[in-house]
Amino acid sequence: AFILLHAELDKDFRETEAWFNDSRAIREELNIDKSPDHTTLCRWEQQVDMRELRSLLRRSAEQAGWSGTAAIDASGFQRDQTSYHYRNRAGFSFHKLKTTVLVDTESLAIKDVHFTTKRKWDGHIGLQVYRRNAEDLQEFLADANYSWSDLREECRAGATRPLI
Repeated sequence: AFILLHAELDKDFRETEAWFNDSRAIREELNIDKSPDHTTLCRWEQQVDMRELRSLLRRSAEQAGWSGTAAIDASGFQRDQTSYHYRNRAGFSFHKLKTTVLVDTESLAIKDVHFTTKRKWDGHIGLQVYRRNAEDLQEFLADANYSWSDLREECRAGATRPLI
C-alpha cells in the first residue's frame, strides 16, 4: 500500500514519509502509528516483484474500465551523469532504462508496463506486451517504431486490429 501510494502521490521518498505522517486517517486505516522511514520505503520499492506490479496494474485498470483499445509507447533515460561510486554503492549497474507503457485510450488506465536495461527494439517489446494482454485488446495503437510485420500478423491472428 505504501509503494502504490508513493507512486500515486508522485513525491520523493522524504515527502511521501511526511505525507503519511500528516495523514492520520490513512495511518489508522493501515493500523500504524507513524510512517516507515523514507529509506525503508525505498528498499521496499526495490523489492517489489514485477509480476506483482503488473497484477496490481491490471486490477486497477479493470476498476477504471477497460475499453479494449490501447496505445503503447516507450520512454527512457540515461544514467551517465551518475558517478561510478554512487552506482556501485546503490547497486545500479545499468546506464540506460527503457520503459514501455500500455494505456487504455478511454480511461487512461495503465494496463501494463515493461522495463528493460538492454537495447531492445520497440517491435520486440511491443510483441511481448501484446502477448500478455492479447485477450483484452480489440485495437492496438502504436507509432512507427512498432511497425514490424510479426507484431501486426500476431495482432490480426488474435482478432486485434493493429493501428501502427
